[in-house]
Amino acid sequence: MAKRKIDVKIKSYGIYTHWDSGSKELPHIEEFTTRVHAFVGVEFGFVATVTGAKNQRLTYCIEHPGILDAEGERRPPFDGEVHVKTQEWDFYLGDTIWEPIHDKLGPWRMWLAMDGKIVAEKTFDLH
Repeated sequence: MAKRKIDVKIKSYGIYTHWDSGSKELPHIEEFTTRVHAFVGVEFGFVATVTGAKNQRLTYCIEHPGILDAEGERRPPFDGEVHVKTQEWDFYLGDTIWEPIHDKLGPWRMWLAMDGKIVAEKTFDLH
């Protein structure tokens, strides 16, 4: 039996409307860009469409420029796994800016991987 072809394409990227992680609605694109002016509340990232991977694991990672925790230590990248829910599934990977802004400035690399292989990625420059 032939293995089904999995396809992952970035549908949109840049600045989005506010995202409610508890909602089924994804945020809406406001501006296509990889250069983001950092201010409190700006939402940025990308939406990828995953086709042919129902019930597969998708790994995500947000590599930030050096966000510090309450003790002043650099936080590890934000990462995790999700299961692809349908045959054609849209997934939003993004973040928003909060105080203090100074440790959020610089490159933010966001990526998705399946079976250890990166299938979608974007780097955003926050300034």
